[in-house]
Amino acid sequence: MAKYIFPAIFTKDEEWYSIGFPDVPNCFTQGENLQDGLEMAEDALCLTLYHMEQDGKQIPEPTNIKLIDVPADAFVTLISCDTYDYAKFYKNKTVKKTLTIPEWLNEIAVKENVNFSNTLQNALMEQLHISK
Repeated sequence: MAKYIFPAIFTKDEEWYSIGFPDVPNCFTQGENLQDGLEMAEDALCLTLYHMEQDGKQIPEPTNIKLIDVPADAFVTLISCDTYDYAKFYKNKTVKKTLTIPEWLNEIAVKENVNFSNTLQNALMEQLHISK
């Protein structure tokens, strides 16, 4: 999981902005107005890249925005997303893990009212260099 920036092509018709990512296969969305389109583009990009990461697919290199040709009724802008943030927001369901620790350590932690789940979460985030 990582942070990404990809160019998106926005095309305006009578009612909507249609949005596509030339470097990201099958990543399309639309928005009622420019603000909605930008939000939808970020969400679509993040969802697509997150699933590519989960499936072990190669994330493509973004094309330089200056090299993208667009029709007269369209424009190109950069869209950023963070698949860590996506996972934290949408995949926040807890899962049960079984672990083992030495009995002496368990006894001390229980006496000190240590929250084992919270301690493990904090330790994993520190180990993986992930901020809350």
